[in-house]
Amino acid sequence: MGQKYINKLEFNKILDILTNFCITNIGKNLAKNLQPCNNKEMVSNLLKETTEATSLIYKKSFPEILPISDMDYISKILESMGTLNNKSLLEVAKILKLSSNLKNYYNENVEDFSFPILEKYFSMLYTNLNIQETIQHCILDEDTIADDASKELFNIRKKQKNLEDSIKNKLNSFMHSQTYSKYIQENLITIRNDRYVIPIKEEFKNMIKGFIHDISSSGSTVFIEPISIFELNNEISSLKADEYKEIEKILSHLTALLYPIIDELKNTTQIIGTLDFIFAKAKYALKINAIEPEINDNKFINLIGARHPLLDENFVVPIDISIGISFSTLVITGPNTGGKTVTLKTVGLLTLMACSGLHIPVKEHSSIYVFDNIYADIGDEQSIQESLSTFSAHMHNIIEILNNSTSNSLVLLDELGSRY
Repeated sequence: MGQKYINKLEFNKILDILTNFCITNIGKNLAKNLQPCNNKEMVSNLLKETTEATSLIYKKSFPEILPISDMDYISKILESMGTLNNKSLLEVAKILKLSSNLKNYYNENVEDFSFPILEKYFSMLYTNLNIQETIQHCILDEDTIADDASKELFNIRKKQKNLEDSIKNKLNSFMHSQTYSKYIQENLITIRNDRYVIPIKEEFKNMIKGFIHDISSSGSTVFIEPISIFELNNEISSLKADEYKEIEKILSHLTALLYPIIDELKNTTQIIGTLDFIFAKAKYALKINAIEPEINDNKFINLIGARHPLLDENFVVPIDISIGISFSTLVITGPNTGGKTVTLKTVGLLTLMACSGLHIPVKEHSSIYVFDNIYADIGDEQSIQESLSTFSAHMHNIIEILNNSTSNSLVLLDELGSRY
């Protein structure tokens, strides 16, 4: 369907609202790019998809869907046999956990109900509790690997701690000794260049045997590594190098677990985004008190108690409008501000929404036809006078509609007579 006609009916504003109901980037992209369909069977399936989601919400409340990565960056690294960092591995674990939670959400107490469309999506979700828990056990956050992620890492960090305790004991003894306490700027052990140091008054820096690693901005304090802990600091540096290598091994091992399931992870991420989009349609339907309309084969529209979804439902006046059963052309007349334009837009917009799989704010037994196209020449200007350029644009639109519309099209023309 023509995008300019879709925009004239403000369908883009509906998509903006729908997008805000989505949580994942995949869901938001699906919402932003949603387009009306002119295939009856597809429209029927899309509407039933939304209906199943609303029914499931009524039965079990909303599913918990969280923001997740779209897997593009992660899958490229995995496909090139690279190694993922902490953040990416945690993202994979998050996806696996979310997938497991969604499966549980669906499987609990649904045996007495039928959701054939949603069943297809939920059944395709991939779960792997072993990999999920392994990653979560080894990686505490984006910056921290757990001590017991491997036996070797545990031993390295244990040695580090023992050495650090030994250094701190030595430095505390040093700072509190009668010989050196008067040289100390403050009783504080700190780190410079990854080595333990103590703050010494600048005028006494030559009284301490050691290495200067830093000077305070004021110049009154120098940070010295006493010679007595030099070898201990070297040992810690060596252990830190060993720790880094071991962490790389752990990350490499965790990443290797994902190589065989790259496709499953990509598919599951896409399904989660699709479910996010489907339930966003359901949430929007609930917000505007919308229902699934009937779809007819007889080329008619029958909207009962229809409300324009962009207007406040507390103030908008519902309308009943029918066309196509006894007549195929309807002329709406009335005074200015009588609601003629809003009526046209309501018919067009609700038809677009229904053909996109969105429920519409009408009463039961309302029916629409899936048109091959929807054309609209509806001006936003309500003034009596129009410029020549505006008049010309309307003429161009009408000619285009006449040349392209068929007997299966819906054509909406606003204030046609006032332009001649």
